[in-house]
Amino acid sequence: MPGSAPRHISVFPSPQELGSSLAQLVAQRAAEAGGRFSLGLSGGSLVRILAQELPSAAPPAGPAAPARWVLAFCDERLVPPEHPDSTFGAYKTHLLSKISIPENQVITINSSLPVDEAASDYAAKLKEAFQGENMPVFDLLILGVGPDGHTCSLFPDHPLLQEKDKIVAPISDSPKPPPERITLTLPVLNAARTVVFVATGDGKAAILKRILEGDEANPLPAALVQPHTGKLHWFLDESAAKELTVPFEKHSIL
Repeated sequence: MPGSAPRHISVFPSPQELGSSLAQLVAQRAAEAGGRFSLGLSGGSLVRILAQELPSAAPPAGPAAPARWVLAFCDERLVPPEHPDSTFGAYKTHLLSKISIPENQVITINSSLPVDEAASDYAAKLKEAFQGENMPVFDLLILGVGPDGHTCSLFPDHPLLQEKDKIVAPISDSPKPPPERITLTLPVLNAARTVVFVATGDGKAAILKRILEGDEANPLPAALVQPHTGKLHWFLDESAAKELTVPFEKHSIL
C-alpha cells in the first residue's frame, strides 16, 4: 500500500524474551504518549504473555502509569465476561488484577445485547473515549494472527475486509467459534500510531511466510494491516519465523 510505514520484524529465541520486549515497548509507548495512553489488546496467547511481563514493566506512578491508560479490545466474543471465551474476562483475571487501570477507562462490550447492537454500543463507547476524532487513533494496538491469516475477527475472504465506514463491526458467521463477535475494522487498525503483531510457535510459520513475503492478489487479513502514518512491528519467536527469508532483527537471550 503506497505511503505505508515500513515494517520492522524482530525475532526472539522464545516467547519469554518476546514477552519481555513487548512489555518494554508498551511502557515506552505509554511514556511517549505523555499523558493519556490508548491501548488495544487482542486475546489468545497474548493474555498469558502480557500478564506475565507487563506488570513489572509498567511504571507504578507518573504520567506513563496504568492509571492514565485507556484500554480497549481489538475484538471480542459475544459472551459474558465470566465465560472462558471472553477476552476481557481473561485479562480481568490475569492482568487487570495486577495493574491499576481505572474501571471506567476499560472499554468493554455489552454482551447482553444482540451482536449488531453490541457493535454499535461499543463503537459509541470508543467515540466517547476518543472525543474529537472521527476515527479513533490508538497509541498502540497489539494484534495476533491465526494460522489462516486472520487478525482480530477479520477472516480471509470475509465481506468485513471491505468495510470502509464502520469503526466496529459485528460478525455472526465467524468460521472460528463462537460465531458471534465484534471487531475493530481495518480503517481503525490502519489509523493507529503503532501496531505490533505477535506470533509464536511453528504452527504460524507457513502463514507468516505468506503474509510477510507473499505478494498475493487477494491478501490475507493480517497483510492488509498497513498503518497509514504509524509504525508496524512484528514480534516473532524463532519457531514462528523459521521459514522467513526476508531480513529481520534477531535478538539474543536476555
